[in-house]
Amino acid sequence: MATDDSSASKMVWVPALITLGVTVLRLVGELNDWNPALFSRAAGGGGALVGISWLALAFAVYFAVRVQNLGSPPVRTAAAIGYALGAVAVMIAGGFAFFFGVQKPLQPAILLGLAIMAASLWVMRGAWPAYWKVMMAYALSARIPVVVVMFFAIRGNWGTHYDVAPPSGDVWGADWLRKWFEIGLLPQLFIWVPFTVVLCGLPGLVVAVVRRRSTRAASAA
Repeated sequence: MATDDSSASKMVWVPALITLGVTVLRLVGELNDWNPALFSRAAGGGGALVGISWLALAFAVYFAVRVQNLGSPPVRTAAAIGYALGAVAVMIAGGFAFFFGVQKPLQPAILLGLAIMAASLWVMRGAWPAYWKVMMAYALSARIPVVVVMFFAIRGNWGTHYDVAPPSGDVWGADWLRKWFEIGLLPQLFIWVPFTVVLCGLPGLVVAVVRRRSTRAASAA
């Protein structure tokens, strides 16, 4: 059974709701100043345990197994791993360019870095297209709500990690819309979506490859 757009949407809706629930819980925890180890308000999230980044790793493996069981495994395992590793390399290169631009600051380098990280998604698609569709659907369903939360948090200056200025400082002043665009919209779509699909997708792909080889070995025995 091929994994089309419809089946991908059906596969991700429960994980998407769970992820949305964690996003809401994280926001409530920060607004109420709960345990910072769980609900840190530091820029970037401070590695707080309650967050959706960790969920992406678990769901990536879950999706890989589901897609494989539906009859859409990676066709050529060696090529799939090669594409995935290539996508990771492209994303890392984009990350270096992005953070170089942030530190200078140098706007062209920032935009170049974001574009390169977005390109890693295209490379990752070659690894396992059916799995890629599901991961893209999940990544967007997970990150678009964060974009919305950041819009209101930045506009209202809520004092959460969703609106706090990065360590480089607040260069936006009263221009909250530009701040949201630069630290909310762009990073969520061009950094965190590739993070979910590429970096978190790699372990899922590895699990699928191992399962396929184990099945072949058992059949040959």
